[in-house]
Amino acid sequence: MEIRQASLDELLAVLTQIPEMQQLNDVAALQARIGERPYLALVAYRQQQPVACKLGYEWDQHTFYSWLGGVLPEQRKSGLAQRLLEQQQLWARQHGYQTMRVKSMNRYPNMLRLLINNGYQIVDYEHRGSPDNAKIYFAKSL
Repeated sequence: MEIRQASLDELLAVLTQIPEMQQLNDVAALQARIGERPYLALVAYRQQQPVACKLGYEWDQHTFYSWLGGVLPEQRKSGLAQRLLEQQQLWARQHGYQTMRVKSMNRYPNMLRLLINNGYQIVDYEHRGSPDNAKIYFAKSL
């Protein structure tokens, strides 16, 4: 397995294959969200095939926001999400960020476990009609 920095086009090619992320199908929309802020797009490859990705950007000068990520269904539970998270945190630390922020939802229990197991703490909660749609905000000091 290899993890490389990627373009937004390369990242989007992976996202569109992940069922939970298929609504994200426009590089311009990704770029509009990021704006002019520094960002990191990572793509993980197995046998030269893209199988997972992670995208984050600068929240403020001290904080890096981990925005999107996912692993193809047939590649899940293989440690890819952990490796991508570690790579993103390392990059953020090397670029002077002191805190990581991320948001997830109850409907993604594997992501919640990954974050908690890696020292992320819940810092806020937003009820959005049903428990599955609730947003859970996490932060971690680097």
